[in-house]
Amino acid sequence: MNIAKNMEAIFVATVVVIGATSFATAAVPVARTAPVAAIKAEATTMPTVTVTAKRLTAAEKAAL
Repeated sequence: MNIAKNMEAIFVATVVVIGATSFATAAVPVARTAPVAAIKAEATTMPTVTVTAKRLTAAEKAAL
């Protein structure tokens, strides 16, 4: 019952905390990443995997 009586105070405290964290993180600079063009230039060929194995029969699948 105490939570229901103090819901307004809980809401105001939550808004204050959220507002303070938004102002605190606004001054943090954005991390710089490598340009996208440099990443695309390195990935010109796509690796290919070839699997050579026999398929399981229905009985072998059921045994698993």
